[in-house]
Amino acid sequence: MVIVIVITGIIGAVVAVFLRTPVQGYVDMVSRAELADEADTAVRRISRDLRLALPNSVRVTTAGGTNFLELLLTRTGGRYLDEEDAAAGGDILDFSNAGDLTFRVIGPLPTEAAQQIQTGDQLVIYNLGQEPANAYNCTGSCNRAQIAGVNTGTRTITLASNPFAVQIPVTMRSPAHRFQVVSTPVTYACNPLTGTLTRYSGYAIQASQPSTEPVASAAKGLLASGITACNFNYATLANVRSALVGITLGVQRAGSGTVTLFHQVHVDNTP
Repeated sequence: MVIVIVITGIIGAVVAVFLRTPVQGYVDMVSRAELADEADTAVRRISRDLRLALPNSVRVTTAGGTNFLELLLTRTGGRYLDEEDAAAGGDILDFSNAGDLTFRVIGPLPTEAAQQIQTGDQLVIYNLGQEPANAYNCTGSCNRAQIAGVNTGTRTITLASNPFAVQIPVTMRSPAHRFQVVSTPVTYACNPLTGTLTRYSGYAIQASQPSTEPVASAAKGLLASGITACNFNYATLANVRSALVGITLGVQRAGSGTVTLFHQVHVDNTP
């Protein structure tokens, strides 16, 4: 019995030596797959928001070692009734009378829950991302107005005020009579010092890009932890109404090594 026990122990030790490497390799592979999946999920979430960004609203900055990416998230869009369309009359979006707060939408209003226009949303026209057509800055001219009500039956939108007729109406007009509805600004803050990638939303639109954490009065959601490196890059394409956003994300976890992802997102900047 002693001899059998000794021989069995020797055989077990030999088998363990040969099995240890494959088993450890499998564990490491699973850990790296989980790490890569976490990083990929975070990148995909950023990409989804970027594809819904208001044209010319993406901006990036770095402060205190933290990288920030901000955008204005659109809920939906459409075409407003203009005086050119309403030869026979109709409730137009008035660019000359600041007291006219209602206008009719051409075509049906969206019925999907996520796309339904809601009171408190911001209506933006012809956002160029620069003065006087900059949806972030309403200290002077303003191409953004708060929605005070929506009548789905008559397809009429009521504004809290009509800033389009106050300043420079010619600049505020959209050549295609288009408008976008913004639900909230969104900021992504990537901090390698704390190893976190955080999404902020639901705060007031500000002329200056937020460059500190936490963003005031914002809803907060942690997208990823274990961040070792990150970078947001925004580049407009010459003579084209579009841009590319580059996202670089490095994630590390004990026993899993480091995973680095690079992803580019096309942004349509046609207002």
